[in-house]
Amino acid sequence: MFHPLKPETASFRVDYAKPVDFCEAFERDMKPFYLLAFLMTANHKEAERCFAATVEEGCAEKSVFKAWMNSWIKRYLIKKAIRIVLSRPARSDDERSLWCEGPAETRIGDVVNAVTKLEALERFVFVMSILEGYSSRECSLLLDCTTESVAQLRVRASCRLAISDPFFTRGLAELSGRWKTA
Repeated sequence: MFHPLKPETASFRVDYAKPVDFCEAFERDMKPFYLLAFLMTANHKEAERCFAATVEEGCAEKSVFKAWMNSWIKRYLIKKAIRIVLSRPARSDDERSLWCEGPAETRIGDVVNAVTKLEALERFVFVMSILEGYSSRECSLLLDCTTESVAQLRVRASCRLAISDPFFTRGLAELSGRWKTA
């Protein structure tokens, strides 16, 4: 026979995110979410498309724990950006956008622009593993490649970025400080 739950044990309740919660998260963290989309796509038009699709999907989602909402948003943004970039025809460097920030953020703008100059897979691995902290296994699953390929891409991206700008590490630390606020 089951005993009725006592009021103090009945407080265990799963709280799912509602559309209003997603809207508040997008409004509160719009800049870091958009920056993530831009870093992944290297193009403002595609970043906007990725961001808009994530907002739309988030507001329709009904099975995300409220505490996991920001992680869900970032993961969806990443997955959507990968689909967008890998489904497009090859393009030239002329089609890449620059991150146009004000003069106070020139170092961050330089770092963002350097990252967007990487090849698509290098950029994906760099953003996911270095900025977002995904494991090699998680990156390999999202990119449908081996963990060895992910490790090679991460090393190649890091070397290319370090060679392109000797002050890249300092700018990356600045970017990472802002990145972690979202």
